[in-house]
Amino acid sequence: MNVARNTVVTLNYRVSDSQGNLIDAGERPLVYLHGGYGGIFEKIEHALEGQAVGAQKEIYLQPEDAFGNYDADLISVEPRNLFPEHIEIGMQFERVTAGGNDGLLYTITDIAEDKVVVDGNHPLAGVALVFSCTVAAVRPATEEELKHGCAHP
Repeated sequence: MNVARNTVVTLNYRVSDSQGNLIDAGERPLVYLHGGYGGIFEKIEHALEGQAVGAQKEIYLQPEDAFGNYDADLISVEPRNLFPEHIEIGMQFERVTAGGNDGLLYTITDIAEDKVVVDGNHPLAGVALVFSCTVAAVRPATEEELKHGCAHP
C-alpha cells in the first residue's frame, strides 16, 4: 500500500537544522493520518504522497514551511510580581487571551530583579530544517481515526 489520503503512515525520522546540527533523533517513530489532517507539516505530506514502504526522503523546510518566522513582537517584558515566586528560565506557560480563549505558549527567557522576559515564539521559529525519513508502514485508517482526524495507537 502506498501513502495516500486516509492512510496511517509510520515514519522513522530525524530532524536537523540547515547546518547539520541534530534537533530530533526520532527515537520513536512518527505516526500520522495522511491527507490534510494537520498531523505533519504540509510540505512533508506532499513529498510523501504516493510513496511505498521503504521509501526514503530528505525534505528541506524553510521556517515558513515549519514553525514559522521569528516574530520579535512575541517577546515582552513583564513585571515580576505577575508570576509565582518560584520560576526559572525555560519554564513555559499558556497565556489566555482577553476573551478567555487559549493563547500562545510562552517561555521565560530571562529573569531580573523586578522583570521577566517571555517569548511566545516556538523554539524552532526562524530555523530552516532538514527532515529525513523512511516510510516504515502504511495502513488504511480506521473509521474512528477518520472521525477524530488523527491516528490512534
